[in-house]
Amino acid sequence: MNWLKNFVKPKLKALVQKDIPDDLWHSCKSCHTMIFHKDLKKSLFVCTQCGEHMRMKVKDRLEMLFDNGEYQTIKLPETKQDPLKFKDQKKYTDRLKDAKTKTNQDEALIVAHGLIGNISVVIAALNFDFMGGSMSVAVGEGIIAASQLAIMQQAAFVVIPSSGGARMQEGVLSLMQMPRSVIAVEKVKEAGLPYIVVLVDPTAGGVTASFAMLGDIHIAEKGAMICFAGARVIEQTIRQKLPEGFQKAEFLKKHGVVDIVVERKELRSKLKTVIDLLMRKQDPAKIIPIDGYKQT
Repeated sequence: MNWLKNFVKPKLKALVQKDIPDDLWHSCKSCHTMIFHKDLKKSLFVCTQCGEHMRMKVKDRLEMLFDNGEYQTIKLPETKQDPLKFKDQKKYTDRLKDAKTKTNQDEALIVAHGLIGNISVVIAALNFDFMGGSMSVAVGEGIIAASQLAIMQQAAFVVIPSSGGARMQEGVLSLMQMPRSVIAVEKVKEAGLPYIVVLVDPTAGGVTASFAMLGDIHIAEKGAMICFAGARVIEQTIRQKLPEGFQKAEFLKKHGVVDIVVERKELRSKLKTVIDLLMRKQDPAKIIPIDGYKQT
């Protein structure tokens, strides 16, 4: 019996599982349903049983939003990789190397441009898989580059933040990107171009406290967590229990922080409508004289 259990069974198990990837099945964190990876991609990473909106890879999201899934990316400006020579349990340079290998990206931000509803759009999207989508000097430079590209192309500027906030390994240099990104957004608005924020899970910290809350329109995905500090930190500070769903998109819409909450399958359609309305050029209305009043 021991021979069967200790030798034959492991050998059979190894033969069966040898060529099966680890990511074929995904478990919904809400209802724990197991979903086949192809079915999950087809449903735009929304649980087919309970409607839970799972986190979506940034490149899948860009393909979903741009016309025919076609877009071009720009190279982000080069910055110093480890300005503070930071080390905690690991060197910052090693963390960057791991994040680059994991995501096949040089930084947490992708700047893409293309068409949505046949209208020119620039999208700056943060990738949560890259060090929690944290805001570094490179991310700040990328937001500035994206805003300049939008102005140059006379395009709508869309930001999709998915971030835990500022990058601690860059200290105050990371915090300095907050006012820099705000200025970049203001330049877009001064050029008369729309600035739209698509809030996805999670949006937090210094990103929320800067460019993520300055949109002409804020569109949030259903169930997205949007906050500055975590619920536990707030409860410990104010010594009160927070309302149910305090940091969810639906609660924030009810209290005027978010304009629109949509399911992911409706996001492209809603974004296309908003961009079309904000980018539509119309001649000023003619003044019609009214009897008894002189036209000046």
